[in-house]
Amino acid sequence: MLYHLFQYLDQNFDIPGTGLFNFLSVRTGFAFITALLIATVFGKKIIHILQKKQIGETVRDLNLEGQLSKKGTPTMGGLIIILSILVPLLLFMDLTNIYTILMLIAVIWMGAIGFLDDYIKVFKKNKEGLSGRFKIVGQVGLGLIVGLTMWLSPDIVIRENIEMLCTESNQIEVLAQNVKSTKSTIPFLKDNNLDYAGTFGWLGDNAQFFGWILFVLVAIFIVTAVSNGANLTDGLDGLATGSSAIMGVTLGILAYVSGNINHAGFLNIMYIPGSGELLIFAGCLVGAAIGFLWYNSYPAQVFMGDTGSLMLGGVIAVFAIAIRKELLIPILCGVFLVESLSVIFQVGYFKFTKKRYGEGRRVFKMTPLHHHFQKPGDGSIQAIFQAPKMPIPESKIVIRFWIIGMILAAIAVITLKIR
Repeated sequence: MLYHLFQYLDQNFDIPGTGLFNFLSVRTGFAFITALLIATVFGKKIIHILQKKQIGETVRDLNLEGQLSKKGTPTMGGLIIILSILVPLLLFMDLTNIYTILMLIAVIWMGAIGFLDDYIKVFKKNKEGLSGRFKIVGQVGLGLIVGLTMWLSPDIVIRENIEMLCTESNQIEVLAQNVKSTKSTIPFLKDNNLDYAGTFGWLGDNAQFFGWILFVLVAIFIVTAVSNGANLTDGLDGLATGSSAIMGVTLGILAYVSGNINHAGFLNIMYIPGSGELLIFAGCLVGAAIGFLWYNSYPAQVFMGDTGSLMLGGVIAVFAIAIRKELLIPILCGVFLVESLSVIFQVGYFKFTKKRYGEGRRVFKMTPLHHHFQKPGDGSIQAIFQAPKMPIPESKIVIRFWIIGMILAAIAVITLKIR
């Protein structure tokens, strides 16, 4: 809203300083600071309301280090993150930009699903929360909206590996044109664009249609997988919050270079007109996450609950899809991926060994993976990976996961040139 107001003032009254809002860097800075301040200033008031309503965490005794001390800690703190993202988004982003609209839908959509899940757990006293199939329906619904919007919106176009020519006057001329395309970025490959439609080249004129169908299915899978991965990662104080902030910074960098014609040309990567606006959303996301860490860091004064974790995973997935970097997800969201895989392997191996040997065996002492490091190695649990014998303090586990996330984020960025 402020963006449109200042743009109007600049165009019609030429008031000094109003032109600053035309710069992405300025609006990103304002968005980051605003999100950070809202989370820290209003976060305390929201926590007080949650405590007053007795919206506390129910804890089962799983013999984990420091677990029982979390009992009664307010949950549904994801409302703080959602508020801290939405306000600067509405204030500083171009509300006519299709990418802004996509991210706005993603925040509200996934936040509503997570809120409903937490509401059932807290107020209906049903520890199972929202049925898994309804969560999946919601996640698939968002993936479908994103995929179809990318397909049908005339505002979503690309210029593949733009060619640039310096004339005598040092002006840059772009030789490529905007096109609708099913192409995405493949990390580490020199010819680093994948065309989903190329999979169906044998269908001739119908290849593009089926390429978009495949793209929509990939979008659905990624939104579902990443949002569930973030949900599983939210088990230690600050783990999902800090990891999301790291991913937000990385996505902001990728959005900036992809949406800037000069940087895209220099890096010889896909130029995506209008996607630079997502840099401001990255500022909203990172500011909200860091502000929430003020209260969510160990020992946590509030938990984000599914309200926050499902939303964070969902918006990270939509962001990556929007800038055609969805194939970087296994690297960028490696922490979420490993947490999800640990659960899949644990459940699969347990069922296999129970059927074959009559007794279920484990890969890890406990999953998701972060709980494996909290579980004492007393020999009472038979698992393939028993180390460590002594539980690692929660804060140390979180920081080590953050460090791993930073390494993966750096790898994701350097894939722009290492290919």
